[in-house]
Amino acid sequence: MSHPFKHFLLIQRHRHQVIRNGWHLGIFWQCLRHDLSKFGITEFSRGAKYYVGNHSPIYEERLRHVYSSVACLHHTKRNKHHWEHYVDFFKGRIVVRNMPYKYAVEYVADTLAASKTYNPKEFKRGTTLEYFLAHSPYIYMTDVTREFITWMLTEYRDNGWKNLKRKNTKKKYEEIAKKHPETKMFEALNIQGELPLLKEGV
Repeated sequence: MSHPFKHFLLIQRHRHQVIRNGWHLGIFWQCLRHDLSKFGITEFSRGAKYYVGNHSPIYEERLRHVYSSVACLHHTKRNKHHWEHYVDFFKGRIVVRNMPYKYAVEYVADTLAASKTYNPKEFKRGTTLEYFLAHSPYIYMTDVTREFITWMLTEYRDNGWKNLKRKNTKKKYEEIAKKHPETKMFEALNIQGELPLLKEGV
């Protein structure tokens, strides 16, 4: 059963939280454009169809289509704050580029908002950092992107928005970028546990 109205309210709550986070992080105007592709027919129709309320409908779409998601492919290639946007392939290798500063900051605004949107009662300042650290080994990121995001989420856990002003975060990003290459190559897959059981298609 499709839930277009519930899905609309969910993505609106999420976007508004991202915009609030963006205000604190100095990327307010950028965040006004956050996730607009979710309102297009390709993503919205699938989000409404696989809506569950407490986690992303993309996860549900994967379980009904042998782990593939049309919505995810569409979304990550049109929204530069997703790490998947910077993944390329060359001669069987996975090649990843640095996520530019402003999109890495939007990634943090996005993940913090997702934690609050999907599980508001359990949200604490360290919740998103814990989630990121648990999943980070299976995400294809450069050392620059991973270190910068970890630093931002740690600062948020320890001090809230206090040290996450644009001046501080830009300086930190540039400091980290000087230490590592612009790209990183993965020659083996980073596999996380067993695949979840598939569900019957709907």
